[in-house]
Amino acid sequence: MGNDNAEFLDTCAAAAWLGLSHRTLEGYRVSGGGPDFHRFGNRVRYRRSDLDVWAAKRRASTTAQADRLRTA
Repeated sequence: MGNDNAEFLDTCAAAAWLGLSHRTLEGYRVSGGGPDFHRFGNRVRYRRSDLDVWAAKRRASTTAQADRLRTA
């Protein structure tokens, strides 16, 4: 896959990309609120571009903003 933005990452690689544990991403898949993912049979994959979009939505410049993101 020549384009890095189109590269699919497994859960462990996606978690490392975000600086999270793989269990955190697994939890988000169950409870919602996590990054978009793809399921291919029994395999879950994430696009780097989707991870970056999800992370950007959680950017905050004050603790008040960060608190609102946590409860959203």
